[in-house]
Amino acid sequence: MAESAIAAPLPTHPVTPPKKVPKPKSAAERKARLKRILDELDRLFPKATCALEHRDAWQLLVATILSAQCTDERVNKVTPGLFKKYPAIEDFANASQDELAQDIRSTGFFNNKARSLIGAARKILSDYNGQVPRTIEELLTVPGAARKTANVVLGTAFGIASGVVVDTHVQRVSQRLDLTKNTEPAKIEQDLMKTIPRERWILFSHQVIHFGRQICMARRPRCGVCPLDPICYAKDKTLA
Repeated sequence: MAESAIAAPLPTHPVTPPKKVPKPKSAAERKARLKRILDELDRLFPKATCALEHRDAWQLLVATILSAQCTDERVNKVTPGLFKKYPAIEDFANASQDELAQDIRSTGFFNNKARSLIGAARKILSDYNGQVPRTIEELLTVPGAARKTANVVLGTAFGIASGVVVDTHVQRVSQRLDLTKNTEPAKIEQDLMKTIPRERWILFSHQVIHFGRQICMARRPRCGVCPLDPICYAKDKTLA
């Protein structure tokens, strides 16, 4: 799946200093601010989806495990050859860990990832008849599938809103937009699940990830073109 591009060119505007952005003081103001955020994300990324290329739930699980501490772009360069060499889940289950590790070496942490992939394949074959499970509880028993990975697979492969994907982009953007004051992914997810309507969890996650990659970057965010600048009081805004 291709990276979701911004729907339309973004005009440049003067950045509003954080101290001059009024903070919401009531539940009604917080609700209105959240609606503004969601509306802008819909305008920017109306069809945002997972950037990891895959053909089925198993391939998505593999790609998501590989994406830990690695870019989706790099993973997408590795997986075509990987799935050609190991076309079925049984091939992963029977793979040599050392050989598989070398096959995925460029994604980083390759020994741990190879161990997780083989363990995941064996677990799914032995406990779930070779089918990636469709509940968060079951998927969390699979090696390599923590909450972020499980939420990606369930949301993208099956359309099941089990939670909100919290990667580095979602964590950073949620903190900057004051949607959470927590720093731990699990607590950030709980905050977002309470705030964001459940029917939006899947799309919201993808939208914020793309927003974080293209506009609200870790270093020098593009505040001068960001449509959320007028309601953002993050202390690390790029003013120049």
